[in-house]
Amino acid sequence: MERTAINPVTWSVEKGFNQGEVVSGHTRTLYISGQTAMDGDGTPRHEGDMAAQLTLCVDNLAAVLDEAGMSPADLVRLNVYTTDVDLLFRHYGVLAAWLGAAGAAPTSTMLGVTRLAIPGQLVELEGTAVA
Repeated sequence: MERTAINPVTWSVEKGFNQGEVVSGHTRTLYISGQTAMDGDGTPRHEGDMAAQLTLCVDNLAAVLDEAGMSPADLVRLNVYTTDVDLLFRHYGVLAAWLGAAGAAPTSTMLGVTRLAIPGQLVELEGTAVA
């Protein structure tokens, strides 16, 4: 598989994501549903605690990647949905450190939303990985 970052500007690279990415020669694509702060039984966790919710979202996203035989380095797209953008930015280091440790800079979009599907959830991560 070959990945080519597309960055007509450089500010996004400094923030940890590419403006675009061309992927060719891949054999598998994994589309990852939104991962929230739910435990293995589907019970929402850490109500009101953005840092703990974001950590569990990352763990859940990592588990899906792992189950597919992939890693964060295979992410080419990461969408972040949150009910509080300002609060998320205060804890964004959790996600940035995870991606940085993998050398990953997937294309990314962050959206502030009124609410997520599960009441009490503050953040949701949705991605696409190729390998």
